[in-house]
Amino acid sequence: MHVLISGASVAGPTLAYWLLRRGIDVTVVERAPELRSGGHGVDFRGAQMELLRRMDLVDAVRAAQTGMGEQVVVDADGRPLVRLPAAFMSGEVEIKRGDLARILYDRTRDGAEYVFGDSITALTQHAGGVDVTFEHGGSRHFDLVVGADGAHSGVRALAWGPEERFSTFLGYYQAGFTVPDDFGLDRSGLLYNEPGLGVMVSSDRDGATAGVGLVFAAPPIEYNRSDREQILGILTDRFARAGWQVPRLLSGLASATDLWFDRFAQIHLDRWSQGRIALVGDAAWAAGPGGGGTGLAMTGAYVLAAALAATGDHVTAFARYEAALRKGATSGQKQARNAGPFLAPPTTAKIRSRNRTYRLLSSRLLLPLFVRLSEGTANTVRLDAYPVDQRNSTPTTPG
Repeated sequence: MHVLISGASVAGPTLAYWLLRRGIDVTVVERAPELRSGGHGVDFRGAQMELLRRMDLVDAVRAAQTGMGEQVVVDADGRPLVRLPAAFMSGEVEIKRGDLARILYDRTRDGAEYVFGDSITALTQHAGGVDVTFEHGGSRHFDLVVGADGAHSGVRALAWGPEERFSTFLGYYQAGFTVPDDFGLDRSGLLYNEPGLGVMVSSDRDGATAGVGLVFAAPPIEYNRSDREQILGILTDRFARAGWQVPRLLSGLASATDLWFDRFAQIHLDRWSQGRIALVGDAAWAAGPGGGGTGLAMTGAYVLAAALAATGDHVTAFARYEAALRKGATSGQKQARNAGPFLAPPTTAKIRSRNRTYRLLSSRLLLPLFVRLSEGTANTVRLDAYPVDQRNSTPTTPG
């Protein structure tokens, strides 16, 4: 069997890792010319830590972890309002998405074929497999194709249809970029709010720079994701009148080389497979911030590989994979629906109310309860149903 995976961020290389462990040939195609570095922090909790252990990644992830400590909510004068402990935001371990992608790539590059700077432009299914046309690499044949190419999945667009059919806008937008750390932060972060606006500044193990996150509420905006000047205009317009250190942050926006911008949206599909084509991670069930997306995407890749190896039948394997992950995906989407109003409350009164909630949840009494509740999505898939190197046998009922 030869499987083509679209996407070399996290879900794609994780799937490649487990398929290779089970003796399945893998090609990974990635639109970007090289691995994307940086990115926001992603955390692991609960059963997701067991997945890292099964991949022998715990030490590597901890060596590259952000090491984030507390994050402090401040007012317009920079005075602390609430202090949030590390466990509140960063789970059991947190790592930048780009660092995690590099670790996964290093673990799979010798066994898998990686093709950078190319993308899929056409998919033709037939009884013997899928004929794939690439933008630059001509045409090739594969037994199966898996889209692990994110919320704006090209594979999904080709096999299911335009993104707008399946995307639900949640009323908020987000942006991120890096600036010099002139805030004196040391593995810590600051959060500031005005009605409908959220600003986050944090510095992790790279003390020379600080990551900036901007969140704002808005009706749907027509924009081109590749039009940097248009995005700069949108952000400048939205945050131009904000206080605290926002003018200082905006002054560094124009020179930022790693700016990204997207809306809070979720992907809802009735099925995650069409014949010999399947989706995993955000391509299938994007939840948005707070939905446990990275850990669940890696878990989905693990289960999909196990199901394919156990059955040798893609129809049965895809059905078992979806049955195992659907509950977790739904839970993550439910959890993420309130991320926008929580990160950027719409009124001054709601900001105060949110801060009171922060104080309660981060208190010594309630923090352990919050941590257990936050692991709900992470613990929806019972990994013991899928032994590490299971081949040609039937897994137990997923749970």
